[in-house]
Amino acid sequence: MTIYSQHPSRGKAQILATFQGPDGVVSKTVTSLGESRLAVLIVDALNRISAFATVPVSIHDRRARRVDYYPRKHLAALTDAAGRGELLSGAYSLWYEYVCLRLHEALADLESALVALPDTVSRAIRSELEVEEHELRAALDEFSGTSSGDDSEIERHWEFGHPFVKYDDGMGTLSDGTREQLDHREAGFTAEEREKAVADLRVLVTAHSRGGGMWAALDDPSYQLFAEPHDSDGFYMTVQVPEPGDDNASWEIEIGRWEPDDPDEEYGDHTSATGSSVIVCALPAAPSADEIACLLKAVDEKPLLLAEWAETPVGAVLAGTAAAVTKRYDA
Repeated sequence: MTIYSQHPSRGKAQILATFQGPDGVVSKTVTSLGESRLAVLIVDALNRISAFATVPVSIHDRRARRVDYYPRKHLAALTDAAGRGELLSGAYSLWYEYVCLRLHEALADLESALVALPDTVSRAIRSELEVEEHELRAALDEFSGTSSGDDSEIERHWEFGHPFVKYDDGMGTLSDGTREQLDHREAGFTAEEREKAVADLRVLVTAHSRGGGMWAALDDPSYQLFAEPHDSDGFYMTVQVPEPGDDNASWEIEIGRWEPDDPDEEYGDHTSATGSSVIVCALPAAPSADEIACLLKAVDEKPLLLAEWAETPVGAVLAGTAAAVTKRYDA
């Protein structure tokens, strides 16, 4: 329910918290830093934390043709560092758990930035999170009619359906499109299938955060990661999760290549192209996020490694990995 920013003031970077108060928009100083680079990192983390904490409790859960509310259990993580692991243990819905994972990442990024700061500054920022949690909980209690305190003490105004936050995290996490995509994917899942899908989502998203950077894309954070590094000569890689409920399905690593639609054109000078699979590695067990991240880092450092991997025969492993080729499409 708060938007954060930084402004220069007397040779320092001043971090401001801006929110809607009873009489309009208000800005207050959180703290000041001597180094603007660290202020940028902290402001970015605070904005993501505010958005990931606020938006889920500001919209309806419309899955299965019902109108319900999302949980608020994630709010405790803003102030309870020891309990932040709870953000990675639920299975309420694909989208809600995706947001919880992003909140966990944002809190970890904030903690990393705070390490380099004086204790007085760290305490001020943690105090700001305490205020944010307290005010949002109080507003939610008032909204639900369960408030037992003095509502006049609420300083930061919150309105269901209109959260006052900075939405864009660069990943579309909080967009209607992402939520609808994930809701559609889990439609018809049993509780066990949804739990498995959430676990797979966490692996993909964590792998992307650790090794993919912005050049690797989460086309669907619950299903597929797509990697096409620059200068890969048209080769790309996808990592796909198995469909929940299909006992014969497995995680797959696929190497493909863009082929010009006009056979007289060369790749790089083409007007249009279509992707075609070259090899597939069906994995015997689910990979860890670190294993996928290693693949992403390897092709990031050496993009033409994808072309080398594409030459691997069936039964052999991709160089530098444990993934064996199980199918070639040109065989």
